[in-house]
Amino acid sequence: MVLLFYKIPLFIFFLSSFVPYPNSPILSLFPRLVGFRFHLFPSNFRFNFDSPLLLVDRYKDMAADDGMSALKSKLSQSHETWKQEIERSQSQVDVLEARIMEVKACIHGSEDDARKELEVLWRRVKTTSTLLSYLRSKARIMAVPHLAHTSCGIKKLDVVGLVDKDGIPLSGWSRNVDLSSFDDPDEESWLGISRQLGSLDEQDAVYIGEILKSVQMVTDVMEALVKRVLLAESETTMEREKVSLGQEEIMRKSAQLESMSMKLEEMERFALGTNGILNDMRQRVADLVEETTRQRQRASENEEELSRVKREFESLKSYVSSLITVRETLLSSEKQFQTIERLFERLVGKTTQLEGEKMQKEAEVQKLMEENVRLSAMLDKKEAQLLALNEQCKMMALSSSNL
Repeated sequence: MVLLFYKIPLFIFFLSSFVPYPNSPILSLFPRLVGFRFHLFPSNFRFNFDSPLLLVDRYKDMAADDGMSALKSKLSQSHETWKQEIERSQSQVDVLEARIMEVKACIHGSEDDARKELEVLWRRVKTTSTLLSYLRSKARIMAVPHLAHTSCGIKKLDVVGLVDKDGIPLSGWSRNVDLSSFDDPDEESWLGISRQLGSLDEQDAVYIGEILKSVQMVTDVMEALVKRVLLAESETTMEREKVSLGQEEIMRKSAQLESMSMKLEEMERFALGTNGILNDMRQRVADLVEETTRQRQRASENEEELSRVKREFESLKSYVSSLITVRETLLSSEKQFQTIERLFERLVGKTTQLEGEKMQKEAEVQKLMEENVRLSAMLDKKEAQLLALNEQCKMMALSSSNL
């Protein structure tokens, strides 16, 4: 087809090259073909007819040389060829004109469809703009707290507190948005949309329904966000109250810790005093052990005095028993400690008295050797008791330090 559009103008131009002037009778035989030729080219396009004149002059020269007979035969042959070519081109031109009419009809139909589609698109744009304006105003309302509460139907009652438009209290509100109701809208909703917005096709109604569904979903989401904000504010208030209660509890515990620290310092000072007292007792027990050793030596030197030493040891035994009792009650009574000191002083006095009597009783030592052996055994037993008393004092010191 493209080659045909190129061939026809070339053929017409070739035909016009044999005509000496534009108003040639040959061109008048094919006015429709000539019109088609000029229809294919722009309106300002013009053929140069000077070149065909030169060709005719050349053919005249050739006719002068070869003769008019050869020119006529050639022209007749060319005329037959042109006639056949023109008939074939005419049929192709008719086909092209029919196709052009079909194309024009299609263009006209497509213009109508485009106009209808433009109207549908414009209606959709206006609907979308209206819904966006609604969403913009809704968002502005949601930005103001009391207007947002009024828009969402949230009220504050005296007893229950905040309730939504369904009467559900604040404690029963959900943080999630139920979007399942926007997934599959039924046919009745599309019919209702079509009746409200006029004559709409099914696709347009579906589109507008989808837009309305999206707007409703955004509105519900904004209301859910308002509820979430209220829930967050209530939770924040509760957490603040908990924090204030926790701070008060911390302050109370801090005061208790300070009082306990003071009591602990007092107990430490008391424990230090008790340790000093126990150290004094330990030293005195050690002195008592040394004194007992000296008494054993003196008893070996003075057998006559052993009987008296026995009595002294009996008193010492009672003294040690009283010392144990005093040691158990040492932490609670300082008076008993003074009693122990007086007993130690008495023991020292008696020991001094024994030393004085030692020089007088040296003669009786040999008679009391057997008694001395028995007393030595008793002294060993007493030493074991003193060691046990020393260990018990150590245990008491450890227990008092732990307290």
